[in-house]
Amino acid sequence: MATVPAPVAESAGWLRGVVAQLHRRLRQVDNADSLTPSQSAALNRLYREGPATQGELAAAEHVRQQSMATTLSALDALGYLARSRDPADGRRTVLSVSELGEKTVQGIRQHRDEWLAHALAAELTAEELETVRQALPLLQRVAEH
Repeated sequence: MATVPAPVAESAGWLRGVVAQLHRRLRQVDNADSLTPSQSAALNRLYREGPATQGELAAAEHVRQQSMATTLSALDALGYLARSRDPADGRRTVLSVSELGEKTVQGIRQHRDEWLAHALAAELTAEELETVRQALPLLQRVAEH
């Protein structure tokens, strides 16, 4: 990896720390702590990307199929999943988010968005908020690198 200037490296470390802190804080905001990080990741992936098999989810989340089976079992017990047969291969089961699962994901997202909006309004001036807004597309580009 190419050497980067010290100020860039310092900014990278600071940004990583801030993002991690913000992520932890958002997880504390609502009842999302009733889901493990693995359960939350699998449920959110199904919500964002649509139906998938257990194997596809395991590969996407970089975990073993046995670990994903445990995660999906817990989500299923909570009523967050719907199962159907794969139309291309009737032996496989396709998982999707149930109506209750969708409501749960939407509720968590709304609660987090509301908390973050209040925090932004309480902590930042109008000029600072505009700076954050202008930085968002840049941070998105970095995240997609």
